[in-house]
Amino acid sequence: MNLNLSKVAGALSLLALTGCASFSADGGFDRVASLTRERTGIAPDSLRTPAASDAARTRSTELLQQPLTPDAAVELALLNHRGLRASFAELGIAEADLVRAGRLHNPSLRFGRLAGGGSVEIDRAVIFDVLGLLAMPTASRIERDRFELAQLQAAADAVSLAAEARRAFFDAVAAQQLLGYAEQVKEAADASGELARRMAAAGNFSKLEQMREQAFQSDALAQWLRARHQAVAGRERLVRALGLADDLPSFTLPERLPELPPAPVDAQNAEQAAMDKRLDLLMARRNAESTAASLGLTKATRFINVLDAGYQNQSSRSDQGSEPRRNGYEITFELPLFDFGGARVARAEATYRQSVDRAAQLALQARSEVRESYSAYLGAYELAKHYRDEVVPLRKRISDEQLLRYNGMLGSVFELLADARSQIAGVTGAVESLRDHWIAESALQTALAGRSPVNAPTADSPDMPR
Repeated sequence: MNLNLSKVAGALSLLALTGCASFSADGGFDRVASLTRERTGIAPDSLRTPAASDAARTRSTELLQQPLTPDAAVELALLNHRGLRASFAELGIAEADLVRAGRLHNPSLRFGRLAGGGSVEIDRAVIFDVLGLLAMPTASRIERDRFELAQLQAAADAVSLAAEARRAFFDAVAAQQLLGYAEQVKEAADASGELARRMAAAGNFSKLEQMREQAFQSDALAQWLRARHQAVAGRERLVRALGLADDLPSFTLPERLPELPPAPVDAQNAEQAAMDKRLDLLMARRNAESTAASLGLTKATRFINVLDAGYQNQSSRSDQGSEPRRNGYEITFELPLFDFGGARVARAEATYRQSVDRAAQLALQARSEVRESYSAYLGAYELAKHYRDEVVPLRKRISDEQLLRYNGMLGSVFELLADARSQIAGVTGAVESLRDHWIAESALQTALAGRSPVNAPTADSPDMPR
């Protein structure tokens, strides 16, 4: 077998150069931004340059000048959360692996010198990874699939953070509202307790009635203390979800939750929409495809796991003079004497079956989650509507009637105060039901386009997903 080694080396160099992969201009982030915008209405920024970071800081400051809105909370989270930035860094790691897979392994240089008996022999060889070159197209395709998985994962992390920011926003606003109503209840209880004490001292109030007012005053104080902590906790959860640094301005919450929409969202073909758009399903499918491609590569290389070829020459010198240089080539490959590659193929096949079964199970789970989330959303909407249209107006009419009775001296001041407490309790229920509606709406959107609302990482997890 005669080979022109200079031509072989030239061909290898040409293939290596033409097969060299390069880094993309956007680092794969444009697709992440597009996927996130489709599902949240807001696109994140990779913040890869100092100018982009400065622009993000300026935009954050602008958003913080006004009372927060749900969309502003999402935008602030996407701009500032460091855990999300850490997740985006996975794109750079995956792209580096992709570029590396598209480049031929560096050749190795071997040099040897033997001396003795009056002669010197020198061996020189340059070894190339031939199998790596032959497998480069398949390896590059596998790494490209993994890069696409990293893009989907980054988008899923952004969508999950957006959902967490919206939930934290609604929780914080509702907690602030409820604290205001708890303060009103406490003030009414304090006034009622003081009046009862004075009337009892004057002999116009029984001891039992005074103790009842005192017990109510104690309960009102306990509720106010709990509400005060919930307001602080809700605000801090929102701070964590937004990822705001201490040197940024503090945010201001609106006084009340957004109003209930005129009609609930129509989730027609919701299950099919989830099958088409859910990022966890897209990741599961891509993972199965990538595993299948990897299985094909494993079968192709099951018998020859290492194959190196290279140019070699040898020269020798003795006391009688130098001998002519001898040129040639060498090939190194692993002999399948003990391991015929069956274990690698069996492992790849089991991994592929595992990925297919996981994708199928995830699809079933997603359809069920969409149905459950939509049921919860409709229930929360109807309850909030019931409070808005029935409970709160009825409580107000009762209060107005009680006030008329008091003005006509047909009712006591304690009846008036008790009615005021009942009205405040109705308003509290209305606030809680409205909060639950907006949280259920966010969970529905996550179930339709993001990933499992139950298993999705949140901003409260140790610095975000991944």
